[in-house]
Amino acid sequence: MKLDSVPLEISGISQTEVELELEDSNDFNLTPAIALSVQPVIADSPQKQQSVLVVFGTTFVTIFLAEIGDKTQLSTLLMSAQSHSPWVVFIGSATALITTSLLGVLLGSWIANRLSPKTVEKSAGVMLLVISIMLFWDVFTSH
Repeated sequence: MKLDSVPLEISGISQTEVELELEDSNDFNLTPAIALSVQPVIADSPQKQQSVLVVFGTTFVTIFLAEIGDKTQLSTLLMSAQSHSPWVVFIGSATALITTSLLGVLLGSWIANRLSPKTVEKSAGVMLLVISIMLFWDVFTSH
């Protein structure tokens, strides 16, 4: 965000009042007159647009890489080959992935409004740890 100082004319203080205030003050404490003359103004910036693009790009790359070779992709490949209707399989699988993503976003938004980010992080870590232990236990007991 770009920060600019408020022009003295807009703040209602003349240049001479600020100069007199500076001369009268022996210490360097800011007086209300000086503080008013340098209040920042937030200007519109294209940075918000960039952050949306960064979030979109990061999400796209993360999900794309996570789904390559995933069982969902392999199932879609097999269904397409078996049915000989690749566009119908594409529309069905795309709709399913959009729906599950929508559920994830809505649930994530609901959780974010009720829990702190720290609590969400810790809960996700505990859930991943429990899943890892369960998978390890399954591999360990099956041999």
